[in-house]
Amino acid sequence: MPEREFHGHIGRTYDESEPWWPEETRAPEDAPNVLLITLDDVGFGQLGCYGGLIDTPNIDRLAENGLRYNNFHTTALCSPTRSCLMTGRNHHSNGMAAITEVSTGFPGYNGHIPHENGMVSEALVEEGYSTYALGKWHLTPAESTSAAGPYDQWPLNRGYERFYGFLGGDTDQYTPALIHDNHQTEPPARPEEGYHLTEDLAQRAIEFIGDAKQVDPDKPFFTYFCPGACHAPHQVPEEYIEKYEGEFDMGWDQAREQILEQQKKAGVVPEDTELSPQNEDVQRWDSLSEDEQRLYSRMMEVFAGFLEHADAQIGKVLDYLEELGELDNTLVMLVSDNGASAEGGPTGSVDENRFFNNVPEDLEENLEAMDDLGGPEYFNHYPWGWTWAGNTPFRRWKRETYRGGASDPLVVSWPEGIDARGEVREQFVHAIDVAPTIYEAVGIDPPEEVKGYSQSPIEGTSFAYTFDEPDAPEQHVTQYFEMLGTRAIYHDGWRAVRPWPFGEPMTTEALSATTIEDSGWELYHVEEDFAEANDVASEHPEKVLELAQLWWTEAGKHDVLPLDGRSVQRFAEARPQPGKPREQYVYHPGGQYIPENAAVKVFNRDHSITADLTIPVGGAEGALLAHGSRSGGYSLYVTDNRLVYVHNYVGVDEYEVVADEPLPEGDVSVRMEFEATGEPDLSTGKGVPGTVRLFYDDRQVGEGEVPVTTPITTGLTAGLSCGKDSVNAVTDVYREQTPFAFTGDIARVTVDVSGEPFVHEEAELDRIMARE
Repeated sequence: MPEREFHGHIGRTYDESEPWWPEETRAPEDAPNVLLITLDDVGFGQLGCYGGLIDTPNIDRLAENGLRYNNFHTTALCSPTRSCLMTGRNHHSNGMAAITEVSTGFPGYNGHIPHENGMVSEALVEEGYSTYALGKWHLTPAESTSAAGPYDQWPLNRGYERFYGFLGGDTDQYTPALIHDNHQTEPPARPEEGYHLTEDLAQRAIEFIGDAKQVDPDKPFFTYFCPGACHAPHQVPEEYIEKYEGEFDMGWDQAREQILEQQKKAGVVPEDTELSPQNEDVQRWDSLSEDEQRLYSRMMEVFAGFLEHADAQIGKVLDYLEELGELDNTLVMLVSDNGASAEGGPTGSVDENRFFNNVPEDLEENLEAMDDLGGPEYFNHYPWGWTWAGNTPFRRWKRETYRGGASDPLVVSWPEGIDARGEVREQFVHAIDVAPTIYEAVGIDPPEEVKGYSQSPIEGTSFAYTFDEPDAPEQHVTQYFEMLGTRAIYHDGWRAVRPWPFGEPMTTEALSATTIEDSGWELYHVEEDFAEANDVASEHPEKVLELAQLWWTEAGKHDVLPLDGRSVQRFAEARPQPGKPREQYVYHPGGQYIPENAAVKVFNRDHSITADLTIPVGGAEGALLAHGSRSGGYSLYVTDNRLVYVHNYVGVDEYEVVADEPLPEGDVSVRMEFEATGEPDLSTGKGVPGTVRLFYDDRQVGEGEVPVTTPITTGLTAGLSCGKDSVNAVTDVYREQTPFAFTGDIARVTVDVSGEPFVHEEAELDRIMARE
């Protein structure tokens, strides 16, 4: 191996020998640091420097010291865009057509980024850079996120030397599911102690950078900083929400007009830009009741506070770099991974787990929760009218290939490398262009080999040519888009879009028609019609045909085929799973929690939970097995020295069954048996009712009825833990004592699910897709 070659001389003694050390790999002289900040679900019209109504002073100062791009595009979805940013290849080339939870067994769709598509981190770490990733990752196959691995797609095996964040698509900001390097870790503080994830991530970024700089100040860093903001849950300290009280009472219709006016003043849209037409799915603000307006305004106030809070944490990192004297030679790129998100639905939500379980939102209940939105009690999201406004001036939103889903902010600042200040660039740029731009700025060529893998060609185009040449001819002139069966293509100032029919459900038939038929393309001359406001397909049928054919050519190049317009079936597609299906799952205390996708599935079926315990003299207390969070789940625990089972129905009600007598001291096997006594009605959000029986050894000591159970999922933010509850406790009974670790001894906990499972595939798809 070359690294073992010795270039000195070995004689019989030291005096006859010549020592040798390999030359240390150093980055190019004066190579810049690189800070890539990736926001989540932030629309084109939400940042202050893009004309938004939310204060983002720290992002604005980056724009004032650099450039804003008004023609930057993403894939319209989270994981696919992030794969483009990291590799410089298209999302299908990365196997990341959508999020990994809906992967299929085809090269463009399998959810595994090939090692032949090396990441920027893998290249820069070999060029003498320190490499750090913080926050959201969501690039690891869903089946590989548990302690069973494999770990080859975790950050530390894709070129990052340090990682602190979360692997999935979202997490609770107050009680996050944290990973530190390659292992789970608990948050360093609790919500009542002032903990918030974005603040934690900023502090960790400062620590990571400082740890290396104090030892080797000349060594540059590449830091990939990805706060969960502003993906749901919209959670932020109260003082940030209070600032925006009443600021959105005008409603989303007027907000769009105000934003467009400010965008024109800021120069981020042409002066002749028109608002795109009324969104077919969005109610007009003046048609809403007074209570609805009051609630929806509050939900937007929470989002605004969440974004400004994230901006403040970005500011802390920038201030630290300035303090170190590193900011001027740091290439900072700030992007959003897709347009604003419509996953709150038409009414918004106080807890997305109700949506996943088909439990309707109740206006009266949500009004009662209004004052606490943004706090740790709720997993809230705003209504999609605010999504539409957040993507001003464009139409539609995340998941769709209109500009509302795929056109996003891009701010670039590098004082020592870019002379321009506060200017706007209009050249077409795509997420695949970020990696080659970093390579050019650093002064290296993309590697031909990474870890023994010959590298595929970079598919993006560096946009460094735009840094000091505002009128330079556009170099990225063609780009295809495909997301969940919908399509678009940009070419030389024109954009063709093939959506699904508005107002129609995303059924298999509708999406299949969308993907198979070549009729129904819309055409926009975006060089003259910035907002895609006017469909001119009927006026230019030859251009429509040209672009549709070009789309198929690009699709053939980049593993977009076979087109897949399925919905339910796509979720149900067989894919690798962590372990073989089994009738009994055995858990032990003291280990890591089990992510939701790897945990036992008990809903809507007969099942039992058996715990083999040793109870000390004087009794014991604590959680034996807990699965879920405050948003829904179940827990078998001991309190007052009695066995208790609780079922949390989507955060709405808790049903408790308590043993009639105390636990005996010494060895005892305790058991909960759930017998389904009816059928589920998933369309109305109701899982099976059931009878719960409690046993000490084989002696029944308790019985009770659970009239309704959670029908589909415990939620996305916790998982299953043995011997304690997660930081986001299932029940109010012991929430203040979290993690409520069991004070006796647990040999094992066995969950028996030998009964036939019930699966509602369409609802499962909705649940998974909201993690984008």
